[in-house]
Amino acid sequence: MPDGFLELPSLNALRVFEVVARHLNFRVAAEELGVTQAAVAQQIRGLEASLDLRLFERLPRGLALTDAGKGYSGSIRSAFAMIDEATRLLRPKASHLTVSVTPTFASKWLIPRLGNFAQSHPDIDLRVLATDRLSHFSTDGVDIAVRYGKPEFGAGLNSELLMEQRIVAVACPTLFEGSEIPVSFEQLQDFIMLHDAHDFWPQFLAELFPQHAQPTARNLRFNQTSLAIEAATRGQGIALASSAFVSDELASGRLIQIFAQQLRLDKSFYLVWPRKTKQPESLGIVQHWLKQQADNS
Repeated sequence: MPDGFLELPSLNALRVFEVVARHLNFRVAAEELGVTQAAVAQQIRGLEASLDLRLFERLPRGLALTDAGKGYSGSIRSAFAMIDEATRLLRPKASHLTVSVTPTFASKWLIPRLGNFAQSHPDIDLRVLATDRLSHFSTDGVDIAVRYGKPEFGAGLNSELLMEQRIVAVACPTLFEGSEIPVSFEQLQDFIMLHDAHDFWPQFLAELFPQHAQPTARNLRFNQTSLAIEAATRGQGIALASSAFVSDELASGRLIQIFAQQLRLDKSFYLVWPRKTKQPESLGIVQHWLKQQADNS
């Protein structure tokens, strides 16, 4: 350490302090950072010990900044903003943004539309993280995610409806060569039902044929919706899928919708992103593009 300089706290500890000072809540800060609440508390205790002063008052129902903490938090926030700006100036043409989606959402909805995005926004390096695992925004470097469910997704997160979930029954037209398209519960028993991990068939049939018991048809089960859709396009049975995921297949005639019935669910697809004071411009562009694509699908 050069003469005249104090030994500085770690950048990680200062980052944790900035987030906690913004939320005044260890749990919410931990959600934004993608770490445990205990890890956040440990970083704050270590920072206070290294500075030999208290930055927070521990209250019965939350935290409050001490006078020293208030001044320090403003300076640290400004310092991080300066570091962020200096780093951006080093890479003026780089605008990376990572979106987290499930593999099925990626393959059946997002990827077919990405050519449009690349042509319209060549200056944004869009990275797609396709995983069934729930991604952490901080540790996985995710800027925005498409999540299926109902708000709230986390106290430190913003969310906005992307599109509703409507389930339809689909099959390849060749499946019915030499037979009729099923219109009754009894006729449906002659065909294989293709299930995914959501297993919407019991609920779908209960609404379509409420007077009948559970079906006795043969079944094939897959862990991902995209696999059930692929099996349906190959004439292996009837699948249930979101209408958004099979729109291209229905338009091309590779699949047909078996029943007019649509299963409407109380869960939908939402855009989810961390609640921060300063968001990159590219985030707003990607949000607008995703919503535009959903409106047009």
